[in-house]
Amino acid sequence: MKRIESLKKNSHFEKILKNRVINNNLFSIYCVKNFLKNSDSKKLYISFVMKKKIGNAVKRNRIKRKLRSSVQKLLKINSAININNAYIIFAKSKVYEENSDRIFMKMKNSFKEIKV
Repeated sequence: MKRIESLKKNSHFEKILKNRVINNNLFSIYCVKNFLKNSDSKKLYISFVMKKKIGNAVKRNRIKRKLRSSVQKLLKINSAININNAYIIFAKSKVYEENSDRIFMKMKNSFKEIKV
């Protein structure tokens, strides 16, 4: 089973934000080849980020849970997410109203687009 590991350092965020981005109306995904030295092959480095303007902590945490569950579903599908990359997902306020199936489909299409 692959684990989801969050990025911690500001320098890691800065490196990823300078690279490739995929946008849609629910979220933006930034990705870069995994640059962490002690990276384990069974870990996916991904962080979920959003602005405080989206809502209070309860609303933001619910959005993070929805996105995290979609990523976990994608990890169960073989080779849907490239584990050799590090990702940052910027959520937008529309994620809160969307159901998890639509979020999953949008995320699946976005990660396919990253692979190409």
